[in-house]
Amino acid sequence: MCIAGSIIIVIHAPKEHSITSVLEIWSMATQPAFLLYVGSVVVLVFILVFHFAPQCGHTNVLVFTGICSLMGSLSVMSVKALGTALKLTFEGKNQLIYPETWFFMLVVATCVITQMNYLNKALDTFNTAVVSPIYYVMFTTLAIIASVIMFKDWDDQSGGAILSEICGFIVVLCGTILLHSTKEFERSSSFRGGSYMPVSPSLSARLCSGGNGELEKHEEEDGSPSEEICLRRQELY
Repeated sequence: MCIAGSIIIVIHAPKEHSITSVLEIWSMATQPAFLLYVGSVVVLVFILVFHFAPQCGHTNVLVFTGICSLMGSLSVMSVKALGTALKLTFEGKNQLIYPETWFFMLVVATCVITQMNYLNKALDTFNTAVVSPIYYVMFTTLAIIASVIMFKDWDDQSGGAILSEICGFIVVLCGTILLHSTKEFERSSSFRGGSYMPVSPSLSARLCSGGNGELEKHEEEDGSPSEEICLRRQELY
């Protein structure tokens, strides 16, 4: 379902507008709507890093993946701007003379380092089968929202195309929920049906207290103490 939803999104993705200078991207990045989005992302990232990460970062998968996704949406916009600048430079229109190009490069480095750092923390803490789909959905959703705000991709699209993209999001979200619930079900079923059963204190007491005749026989035959035999029996069980 995640793959099918991604295909739907790609098929109905908006067409890119031709850009002739990095200054055009800078004007898009400094428009009030996108600056409001960037400010909201920065505030949310600081709240997640300094408030929620120390408290519930190792118990809630959404904390680390949320930081990665929020920073990832900004890194996608910066990478697109930097890639466009390099492309125009290779075509003969030097964009490295503009300070905006170097600013986008700095933003890319900062966002990617932060994103990879917390993504590694999420993968070290939680199962990959759970982190990957959740991170994919959040990262893709926020990246498209940022692209819509900055590049106004939905302005030239029909209502049917926009509705198809939303349906693709819903399909991906359903696939993510199924992956997460299936993983929890497999974990609980494997615990119930596993071959290892911890010995309870009452069972250990019964094992050590019961069968005194056999314990005395073992003590008489090989001279091993009864406590050692009880420990051996617990290890076998």
